[in-house]
Amino acid sequence: MNIQERLFSLQDLKYRDFHAKLVPGIDKERIIGVRVPDLRKLAKEIPSEEAREFMGELPHKYIEENNLHGFLISNMKDFDAVIRELEAFLPYVDNWATCDLISPKIFKKNLNELLPYIDKWLNSPETYTIRFGIEMLMSFYLDDAFKPDYLAKVSKIHSEEYYVRMMVAWYFATALAKQYEATVGYIEEHSLEDWTHRKTIQKAVESRRLTAEQKEYLRSFSKSKK
Repeated sequence: MNIQERLFSLQDLKYRDFHAKLVPGIDKERIIGVRVPDLRKLAKEIPSEEAREFMGELPHKYIEENNLHGFLISNMKDFDAVIRELEAFLPYVDNWATCDLISPKIFKKNLNELLPYIDKWLNSPETYTIRFGIEMLMSFYLDDAFKPDYLAKVSKIHSEEYYVRMMVAWYFATALAKQYEATVGYIEEHSLEDWTHRKTIQKAVESRRLTAEQKEYLRSFSKSKK
């Protein structure tokens, strides 16, 4: 079987109906209905030569083909090869679910080398390329590699795209949980766009990683900026 046939052999129609509701704007006919654990497993089973051939066949028809593509990139062990594949693939990412599952393990060992690419992605005209860049800052640069400059980069992103604005809010809510002292000033000064500001606070107060006192303080800034 080729890869598309293998994906259809894993089809779950009930899951397809469920998943279709999570990705509005995606034609249901483009959804096969393959659960994420099955996609992860398949990504590990595909021989490298077959994987390279598959990743060269862009654009894909089905969302699961894109998701599988994302997992294949995430499993690659050569940083330069991952970047090449991402540069080819990101323009074809058209939904938040595919975007958010891409997380190359090799990035943890190449944080300095990754930063110029993140800057490029943040300045992309493509919604999900921007979202991916923010997600990489959130995933890899809010712990030991954190610098306050990264907060400033994300705060300067202005977009009318819901899935970009939501990722900015998610980033700042996570930053409040991990780097509270460095981040809270962005809330105190209302540095984010109004919608994003309020969404950040909403997501932050839902976190278990913030204290009751911190949450109460954040709530005091929840009103729209006048």
